[in-house]
Amino acid sequence: MTNIADWLTSSDHKKIGRLFTGTALLVALWVGGVGLVAGLERMSPSSWDIIDADAAVQLLASYRFDLVLGVLAPLFIGLAVAVVPIQVGSRAIAFPRLAQFGYWTWLFGSVLVGVSLVANGGPGGGQSDMVDLYLMALPLTVAGLLAAALSVVTTVLTSRAPGMTLERVPAFAWSAFVGASAMLLSMPVVIGTAIYLYVDHTHAKQAFGGNKAVLDYIGFGLSQPQTFVLVVMALGVLAEVAPVASRVRQPMRPAVLAGLGLVSSGVLGAVTQSSHHLSWKGGAGDKIQSAIPWLIFNGLPLLGVLVVIGAVALAFKERAPRISAPFVFAISGALMILVGVAGNFIATIEGADLAGTVFEEGVVVYLVAGGLLAGIGGLVHWSPKLSGRLLGGRMTALAPLGLLGTVAAAFPLYVLGVMGQPGATLAGFEIDGPVGVLNLLAGAGMAVLALVVLGTVATMLGTAVGASDDPWDAQTLEWSVPSPAPRDNFETLATVGSPEPLLDVKPQEVMA
Repeated sequence: MTNIADWLTSSDHKKIGRLFTGTALLVALWVGGVGLVAGLERMSPSSWDIIDADAAVQLLASYRFDLVLGVLAPLFIGLAVAVVPIQVGSRAIAFPRLAQFGYWTWLFGSVLVGVSLVANGGPGGGQSDMVDLYLMALPLTVAGLLAAALSVVTTVLTSRAPGMTLERVPAFAWSAFVGASAMLLSMPVVIGTAIYLYVDHTHAKQAFGGNKAVLDYIGFGLSQPQTFVLVVMALGVLAEVAPVASRVRQPMRPAVLAGLGLVSSGVLGAVTQSSHHLSWKGGAGDKIQSAIPWLIFNGLPLLGVLVVIGAVALAFKERAPRISAPFVFAISGALMILVGVAGNFIATIEGADLAGTVFEEGVVVYLVAGGLLAGIGGLVHWSPKLSGRLLGGRMTALAPLGLLGTVAAAFPLYVLGVMGQPGATLAGFEIDGPVGVLNLLAGAGMAVLALVVLGTVATMLGTAVGASDDPWDAQTLEWSVPSPAPRDNFETLATVGSPEPLLDVKPQEVMA
């Protein structure tokens, strides 16, 4: 009981981060089951009836909420809370009680959202009181994530080791700083919008359309471009792991940091609650007027992903990477994120006629599943510092399965979107083509991802292999302390002279 109480009340950032990531992985198991049910329900949309119409509305609302705010956001906020303080040479995270408060607030809000949806609340819900509960719980959930994000940002700004300028901050810590800052700029808009909706729904139900229009106003917080903000840290995992796998210093470090910043430009669309589309209507002037914001809002994130992956690939030219579980998970996740961001780029072209179809759901699945794979790679990479365990061997075999599951879950939705299958519904539509097979494949893909998560959790709980202080032959400060990292991280802080301070003190032949 004492150990449980210590975990529940601890101000140790490593324990708080593990609470976030562990809960996110459990939610991912649930999401895989929901995705399977959705795929089965869509197999025969005109005659198959697994769940009734009201439940289908709430199932889809739960699916979207859990994908973005139940898995993607807490997974990377938790990883950042756990890892960033050690990376930047801090003995503790800034405002540790705020980070702890953030976890419990996010968890409590998420549970209330689940209760409201089960009781026919949420977007389009028929139970008025439960719709109100949803609109109160959603801001609570977001506020918890923002509290932890504020701790991360403040840590990077104020608690760096001597000599560690912002230009020398490790790639993952930089991505956490950029991503968490973008969250602090964009997600308060979700809170404000939910408050407006709550006031309107509680009283006149006129200004915002009542329960039927909830997703019209807050949907931006559960879709693109908000998801771009949340995957910045996933790309940061790749930028951190790839040079270690290749045993070289990152040859294009400024480009990597700039690319991560470009991806976070998705915050522009999030704070304006819009995703700009390219219109071919009108003359040349009208087309240019439409193309400029479209390229800024949708092209810059795509360019950022390409820059990060391209710069990372240059490290492979100097030396081929070692095949390790963190690397395989991270590169698989980054490639899936690339497909998702590219899909959104295409979906925002008006002539493609993909708006309102399951193609948009496919984009979300690519981004969330890609982020999940990269997040697992990060957990495996930093597991020695968080738990003292080395998870390499068994996890490597799960990475290709995760990649297969992601493609199976998302690519059929791209195809079905092109065929015209509508989104935000499970039944009541008819289109030509192999609808049943493709929807079954999408559902099976989510089930495979759930199995990968289950295997990850089982490996984390069942592996007792002790890790050395630096099992990956790594480059940054966290690998200079024992595994697992002590409560206060560092006894003394050395002055940092480069972005790879641990390499600076290693023999020259190791640095080659």
